[in-house]
Amino acid sequence: MEKPPQIRRFHELPSAEEFASRIEPRNVPAVFSGCVKNWKAFSKWDVSSGGLDYLQELVGSSVVGAMISSSAPVFYGDIRSHERVPLPFSTFIRYCKDLLQCGDGAQGSNSPLRKHKPEEHIFERANQITEEECSQQIYLAQVPIMNAENEENAQLECLREDIESPVFLDGKKLASINLWMNNARTRSSTHYDPHHNLLCIISGCKQVALLPPSACPFLYPLPLYGESSNHSAIPLENTNFSLYPRAMSMDQYSQKVILHAGDAVFIPEGWFHQVDSENLTIAVNFWWRSDIMSSMSDHMDAYYLRRILKRLTDKEMDRMLGKPSHAVNTNIAVHGQSSNVNHNDDTMDRKNIAASGRPGNDNDGHQREDLYLNHLTVTVKENEQEFSLHELQPHALKSLHELVSLVHNLVNQNQSVSNFSADRSISCPDEDEVKGIIKTDIFNLEADAIANVVWNLDPCTFRSVFLAMAHNFPRTLEAFVMHGLSSVGAEVLTRKFEQMDQVISEDDRSQFYQKFYSVFDNQFSAMDTLLNGKESFARQAFNNVLVQYLGTNLDSTKPSMQ
Repeated sequence: MEKPPQIRRFHELPSAEEFASRIEPRNVPAVFSGCVKNWKAFSKWDVSSGGLDYLQELVGSSVVGAMISSSAPVFYGDIRSHERVPLPFSTFIRYCKDLLQCGDGAQGSNSPLRKHKPEEHIFERANQITEEECSQQIYLAQVPIMNAENEENAQLECLREDIESPVFLDGKKLASINLWMNNARTRSSTHYDPHHNLLCIISGCKQVALLPPSACPFLYPLPLYGESSNHSAIPLENTNFSLYPRAMSMDQYSQKVILHAGDAVFIPEGWFHQVDSENLTIAVNFWWRSDIMSSMSDHMDAYYLRRILKRLTDKEMDRMLGKPSHAVNTNIAVHGQSSNVNHNDDTMDRKNIAASGRPGNDNDGHQREDLYLNHLTVTVKENEQEFSLHELQPHALKSLHELVSLVHNLVNQNQSVSNFSADRSISCPDEDEVKGIIKTDIFNLEADAIANVVWNLDPCTFRSVFLAMAHNFPRTLEAFVMHGLSSVGAEVLTRKFEQMDQVISEDDRSQFYQKFYSVFDNQFSAMDTLLNGKESFARQAFNNVLVQYLGTNLDSTKPSMQ
């Protein structure tokens, strides 16, 4: 995966036009220094300047929804890991004042917190924890100041006059404005939001770790069908990397920003973020729908879902191959004709679909038909060439030797293959030597000796090797395709078809496929074998996508930790 684009810090606020045209569409976080220093809240809510008294007087005994968690100071967004309970705002302010008065000693046995009994309705499990522990486990998270969908749910609407929307949000249809306030240090679990987010620090300090949506596979998202599907399953403390092996790569894609009072950070929708807050930190955030989500029509959802899953599956197939094949220069001129291949997923011509077996989304239902039409409809007669083994380059002869040996060992353990070694100038290595390199994983290129040999052939050598095999060892080629190819092998072979087609002429292409398929008694059966292998490989890639991005898989309803 490519490194994520770097987060920018702006010391001058952009205009609404600049934000809408140059910052928001990039979907990359941005920090705005001093963004809210002109707010009334910036001076009135300052904890070090009597802000707690001001808030207590302004809000009074209003009851707010508080988050309580036994895992504090870590607060997990997973609905099973916390409780939402009603709490008088004045009670929370009292806890804040006690912490401010005593500092780190607030948790000691002589803490003034012991003077205040927790409200009976705060915590159903109050008998399981001490009074000061109760105060340390409370976090005012996402308390509504404004809610467009449910105006009656705005528990702290009285704070609205102290804040104002930044100028660059002019024209945005805000979904909600929320208060975030903690008395003791807190850590929020890694998650993403389905809205664009502007997080503004009014008092205190926060550190925000940001990861792009493309880092999703490393974060083990909870299953999409769950109630907390936007949260990572990885615990923030004492992570067991044997359970979450992909998480070891997580830090490579994480960028951290520190926000002081007055600063704000734009967090685009879908960006994972994990927030650490210092003692007595107060923040306000704005949520609004992105233009992309606002403009999506419901009747297109199914198409977008299939299109995105197909894109992710194609990328996963590339990743599964694990290493680059020999590159093809698409500008090579062959017989005076430049290769003119279009690599766009949706416009790849039929001949290259036939070669690669990887059509775009608009051809999903015609994959077999295209292969049959283009590989069987050949009109150029084979030249009377002997494809002599002596004419092969040394590295091509060595590759042919390896393939013949591997197929022989794999298929001919108990059954002879007629006409298998007509030319004894190609000898087989010892059986024990070959057994050690036969494939062990049908989806793993590194573990598949046959697929590895094919993958490492450049397009011209590939053509020479398989023409020589078809001419000199036709039954071996038949066994190679029908019995020797794993799923990854079928994918590799057809990708090599595609690469070869880019650098040879139309006549040579027709000659190659005529010779290649002539060795099969049933050419349609051979193509079915190739397609079944490719589809098996693609199915595994699709399953990997489900595991890595959606937290589920094709074979189980339980979350997968693969």
